[in-house]
Amino acid sequence: MATPDTATTDTEEPTFTVDELAARAGVTVRTVRFYGTRGLLPPPVLGPRRVGHYGPEHLSRLALIEELQHHGLTLSAIERYLRQLPPDLSADDLAIHRALVASWAPDASEEASREQLARRAGRPLSEEDIDRLAALNVLERTDDPDVFRIDPGVLHLGMRLLEVPIALETILAAHTVVLEHTRSAARELSRLFRDEVWGPDHEGGSGPFGAERVKAKKSLSAHMQPLVVQALVIAFQRSMKSELRGWYGQDEPQAPSVPDVSP
Repeated sequence: MATPDTATTDTEEPTFTVDELAARAGVTVRTVRFYGTRGLLPPPVLGPRRVGHYGPEHLSRLALIEELQHHGLTLSAIERYLRQLPPDLSADDLAIHRALVASWAPDASEEASREQLARRAGRPLSEEDIDRLAALNVLERTDDPDVFRIDPGVLHLGMRLLEVPIALETILAAHTVVLEHTRSAARELSRLFRDEVWGPDHEGGSGPFGAERVKAKKSLSAHMQPLVVQALVIAFQRSMKSELRGWYGQDEPQAPSVPDVSP
């Protein structure tokens, strides 16, 4: 759903002015232009009167930059990360990269006003929108009806879902499916890795070798968790693209590679 001053057509993605892009991303116009000069953002498409127009891929790239900064990466490290990405990645592909980065962030909450959320959404939020975001655990209401406690890690996803023409019940059902299957996968994978360290008839951390086994377990977890998350995301993305090929009867490109996000 585009705002009245957001350029779009029936067949094109919405475009934003630099002010609209900054508001949607939760940054300043100066920051957007600075990222452009550093090569972190592709240049906008110039329209009439040489007004620059930005697209969803710019918004997704800004969200990815923000997530990388939250992890303590310097601008130079972020530049190196972004240089590893194919130049033609879509907004959806960039969102997948951001999700992988965000998966390592600790759980945190912040407060945001209704006005701040409206700027991120690009339009005023109705009570139905607030209910939708609350149902998706993107935000929680507080005693002040115009102040909300938000989860920064999923705010960008929640704002994108506001624009998806799918009933809330369908989104919640999909959310339940994802939770059930990921919990099941996590449980089975945890069992496999536990047996690798302890053995099928493990005794936990007791016994003369308990301390060494606890150390081995932590080491295995530290090494395997990033690889497992990456493998799950790529496998799921390829499975979804296989399903979409059945919908549209056409080939889909393979999932993009995921660069190392170490500082």
